[in-house]
Amino acid sequence: MAKNRIQTDKAPAAIGPYSQGWYTDDTVYVSGQLGIDMETGKLAEGIEAQAHASMKNLGAVLAAADSDYSQVFKTTVFVQDLNDFAVVNKIYGSYFDGDYPARSCVQIAELPLGGLVEIECIAARHS
Repeated sequence: MAKNRIQTDKAPAAIGPYSQGWYTDDTVYVSGQLGIDMETGKLAEGIEAQAHASMKNLGAVLAAADSDYSQVFKTTVFVQDLNDFAVVNKIYGSYFDGDYPARSCVQIAELPLGGLVEIECIAARHS
């Protein structure tokens, strides 16, 4: 089974010693995606904009590995403030067609760059 690095300029580059993701013949592993607006290269303003940007960045990495939201079977959502859960949950849910993946959501002390939300996933590749 070959291990292939995912690299796309449609999502933020890694800001440390990690990659955007990896895929094998049938599985995709996407690193946590912050709410960085790809037009500005900076964190989007506010939790709603960051949640959308995080999901869009996740989608871009998935696409680079021949996958998409419909193939996601597990996500982990990291939030700076669990009081933002309802907002993030609504936005997150809008990217799926109702066949929602398994998910964990945790509040953490701090995210890189002062982010408010970060989302990672495991998905299948289209066959």
